[in-house]
Amino acid sequence: MDMRNIAIIAHVDHGKTTLVDELLKQSGIYRDNETTTERAMDSNDLERERGITIFAKPTSVVWKGTRINIVDTPGHADFGGEVERILSMVDGVVLLVDAAEGPMPQTKFVTSKALALGLRPIVVVNKVDKPDGEPDRALDECFDLFANLEASDEQLDFPNMYASGRSGWADMELDGPRKDLSALFDLILHHVPAPAQISRRDEKFSMLATTLGGDPFLGRLLTGRVETGRLKAGETIKSMTSEGELIESFRVTKIMAFRGLSQTGIDEAEAGDIVSISGMSKATVADTLSDLSITEAIPAQPIDPPTITVTFGINDSPLAGRDGKKVQSRVIRDRLMKEAESNVAIKVSDTPGGEAFEVAGRGELQMGVLIENMRREGFELSISRPQVLFKHVDGKRLEPIEEATIDVDDEYAGAVIEKITGARKGELVEMKQAGAGKTRIVAHVPARGLIGYHGEFLTDTRGTGVLNRVFHDWAPYKGPMPGRRSGVLISMENGLSVSYAIFNLEDRGRFFIGAQEDVYVGMILAEHNRENDLEVNPLKGKKLTNVRASGTDEAVRLTTPITLSLEEAIAYIDDDELVEVTPNAIRMRKRYLDSNERKRYAKSVKG
Repeated sequence: MDMRNIAIIAHVDHGKTTLVDELLKQSGIYRDNETTTERAMDSNDLERERGITIFAKPTSVVWKGTRINIVDTPGHADFGGEVERILSMVDGVVLLVDAAEGPMPQTKFVTSKALALGLRPIVVVNKVDKPDGEPDRALDECFDLFANLEASDEQLDFPNMYASGRSGWADMELDGPRKDLSALFDLILHHVPAPAQISRRDEKFSMLATTLGGDPFLGRLLTGRVETGRLKAGETIKSMTSEGELIESFRVTKIMAFRGLSQTGIDEAEAGDIVSISGMSKATVADTLSDLSITEAIPAQPIDPPTITVTFGINDSPLAGRDGKKVQSRVIRDRLMKEAESNVAIKVSDTPGGEAFEVAGRGELQMGVLIENMRREGFELSISRPQVLFKHVDGKRLEPIEEATIDVDDEYAGAVIEKITGARKGELVEMKQAGAGKTRIVAHVPARGLIGYHGEFLTDTRGTGVLNRVFHDWAPYKGPMPGRRSGVLISMENGLSVSYAIFNLEDRGRFFIGAQEDVYVGMILAEHNRENDLEVNPLKGKKLTNVRASGTDEAVRLTTPITLSLEEAIAYIDDDELVEVTPNAIRMRKRYLDSNERKRYAKSVKG
């Protein structure tokens, strides 16, 4: 069967997974009476809850006798490591752009990777039926983006379409018939070349592993595109590192191909196919699987280095072990090493003492997803504030700079620019009207300046602003930055919080906890109204007397506490604080816990 391999790339929420839903439906993979779900490719629980794609996943459809392998990719820059590997498996990309928003930071990031590999894109302007859509402007901005990324003349001569993924249509003209996606299918067959590997099917077998998965019955599964030759189930092959060193020889127990939303066992894989192979015990992502006689490894695409690091440690609070079952540092280490093996954008290293582990990655969201998965698996952890990774070149200290694209209502633009270019030491690159009373601000800001800024940004814009960020470049260190401006209220007792005590402390700050919640010495209870930290007693009840007067026994009404999400809590804490994560709770605390350290800290607070 003739074949095409494509990836669909776009910014967050520009409609990739919804478009794939429609491609699957209109290609006929479903029975007439089969129940279907929205965003079928987002199979992970976290993906469905958050409404974002986290893991790149292949699928395939058949159109006019040609098999089209489609890879749905993540839209957030934190998961860019998934995209960088996947692009080496395909021969073309469909770039999806929102008709109202135009190219956004992640659009620029993934497009630069695709152009560098020589892929010729198809640009699809999506959501053209939105009231504020400007498809012609979005298309012009795409051309400007390609030109800025130094695309070749062939890549600049890209075909374009107008579409509505949710409505299930795509046309070459804006005022087309708007019936279905057949024009997009036909354009893919015409524009995307067949895999060049097809001509090498008579050579010895070789394949580059791009993603690692697992199956309870088959064990490790490595997915990639077969570069040369053929492979049958039961054959013995070997795996090599990128330097050509032998890792292991193994018998292929199963070959799985993507057919619609499921994987199906096949007898033989040929060059150009995207398949999963089982049988190995050590081989991992970026390794070469090949015939026993081949000695040279297939070169793998380099992955952009991580920009932040977070310390994962055991939960040593007084409440440790109540919720989770996996609390030992050995178990935490094994889980992190397993994650680093399959996620090429994460690096794990031990800290002195071996009780904590430094995990380096792309951003706060990537770390938040990893931590959330671990807490659902029964882990208890203590997490530090994210720290930026620096680089030293020719004796100079360089720090990562991020490109922040911000869409805000016109009235809040001044406050946002003041925060970005002031204490956070960003540089304003562009400011323009985005229509509908919105202003678009593009700024280059040190990654340090954006850690913990999102909550403050939402406050400044009354929840209406949208901030997107992506790694831009390395630049000379811009000097120290102020941390969180406000102090915190800290518990000085262990026990259950009392509503009377919290009611009398509400004048001092905004609370993160309510009544009858477990608290302990050092736990952060609230955000202080002032810049200093303050120790308080949340267990202090009302003193009882024999005197009764009108109004003294009225019920206490507490203000609803602030509930921080995992990412918000990690971004909120200061350098001397930790987030305690368990399957049922997210708490913040000071690093100290024993009585001597508490006394020393109390003296420093009073002094």
